[in-house]
Amino acid sequence: MDKLGLNLGFFLFQVFNFTVMVILLYAWAYKPIVRSLENRRQKIAQSQEDARIAAEARANAEKEAAKIIAEAQAKAGQIVREATERAEQAAKDVRAAAEAEIAKARESALAEAEGERNRMLGDLRGQVAALAIAAAQKLVGEALDEKRQHALLNEFFSGVKSGKVVILEGAEIAGASAEVTSALPLTAEEQEAVKKDVLAKMGKQATVTFRVDPSILGGLIIKVGDKVLDGSVAAQLEGLRQSLK
Repeated sequence: MDKLGLNLGFFLFQVFNFTVMVILLYAWAYKPIVRSLENRRQKIAQSQEDARIAAEARANAEKEAAKIIAEAQAKAGQIVREATERAEQAAKDVRAAAEAEIAKARESALAEAEGERNRMLGDLRGQVAALAIAAAQKLVGEALDEKRQHALLNEFFSGVKSGKVVILEGAEIAGASAEVTSALPLTAEEQEAVKKDVLAKMGKQATVTFRVDPSILGGLIIKVGDKVLDGSVAAQLEGLRQSLK
């Protein structure tokens, strides 16, 4: 070492100092720097992981929000459709109720008018009867007693003779309902007699309705289904006219 110009003791001292310095630098500088770098690396990795989780959470939130919006829009559309349907149904119900009320009022008015017409025709029956009796008396040249007058007039207007409907004698009718038309309103007794005779032919389960048509002049028209028994005075006069041609 002396030949090389080196002092062994000084060299060893320098080596010792360098070793101590390296140890001190490792302990006080290198390790803290490495630890700091590792901490920084971990923080960066954690930040990246947090950013990834936040991005996933945002994406999930956007998907959930889109789903909620779609469901809300579908629900709103359903509510609108249901409200529209309810409004349309309510409008239909109102129209139906109004039409039913109008029909009811019309039927009531028609029934009232029919009743008034029948009442007036019933009042007219007495006047027609008086004229008919006067004409008959002049025609036969003798006076008719009151009983005979009433019998002839009742037979003329009701088509019932001796408690029997003249036109039904020998006739065969079958059905569920019958419509009886007279020139003037029949009395309750006349209606009962006609109904009794008709039901005797058709059966007690059948129904009988009455209507008034002054154009038939007198007698009765009985309609059962497609079958019509015409015993009206108008039909008899038409038959007479045809026979005189």
